[in-house]
Amino acid sequence: MTLIPLISAIVATPEAATVPAGARQALQPRNSYGAGQSHRPVAALLAVGLPAALVVAVALSPMVVEPGPRSVPLIGTIIDLPTPPPPPPEVVEDAKPTPKTSSASDTVEPIVKTIPLGDDRVEPGPVIVDLPRIDPGPPVPPVDPPAPPKLVLADVDPRFAGAFQPDYPAREQRGGIEGVAKVRVLIGADGRVKAVELISADSPGFFEATKRRALAKWRFKPATRGGVPEESWKVMTVRFEIKNA
Repeated sequence: MTLIPLISAIVATPEAATVPAGARQALQPRNSYGAGQSHRPVAALLAVGLPAALVVAVALSPMVVEPGPRSVPLIGTIIDLPTPPPPPPEVVEDAKPTPKTSSASDTVEPIVKTIPLGDDRVEPGPVIVDLPRIDPGPPVPPVDPPAPPKLVLADVDPRFAGAFQPDYPAREQRGGIEGVAKVRVLIGADGRVKAVELISADSPGFFEATKRRALAKWRFKPATRGGVPEESWKVMTVRFEIKNA
C-alpha cells in the first residue's frame, strides 16, 4: 500500500527537474556531454524506466505475511483432587550433649568453700557454749496397764431354789442306793444351763437325773464382768438321799 505514492514521486521527479530549452542551452557549455539533443531521450528513458521497473518488480513480488499465533481456548472439567495427608512428623533424635573439653576458662565455683591443705589459717566459726549437765532425776516407773474388770461368778437364783433337787431315780430308790453326782454346767448370759458335763457320780442314774433337771429347771444369776453378763462354767454337786416317811 505504501509503494504507490513512492512510485508517483519517482516518476514525477524527472519532469519537475526539466528545464526550458532556452535556459538549458544558455547554462550548458558548448562542448559538454549533455549539450546535444541526441542524448535527451536516452537519459529520460533511463531516469524513468529504471525506477518504474524496480517499483513493478517490488509490486509484483508476493507479500508474505506470517500469521500470528492463535490462542486456542482450553476446554476441560474441574476435578477435585483429594487433599494429600499431612506428612508424618519428623523424628527428632535426642540431642546428645557435646562433650566439653577442659580448658582454663571452664571454672566451677564449689558449693562449699574449702581451705587448702597447705594453709595454716583457722577459719572462725560459731561459738559453741558447753551447757551444764541436767540431772534427769530418778527413773520414772512404767505405768501399769489398767486392771481388767473384776469377774463376778454365777450363782443360783434364789427364786428357783425349790426346783434345784432332781427326782430320785426309781431303780436306785428301790435298791436303797444313795450317793452324789458332781457335774460341770455351762451357764449362759441369760442364766439358763446350756451344757452339762459329768465329773463324777455314784450311779449312772444319778447323773442322768441331774442332767435332765439342770437343762429344764435350773436358773442362775449369770456371771458379770464390769456389769456385763457373760457365759461361765460352774461346778455343782447334787446329793441323793432316801428319806424315811
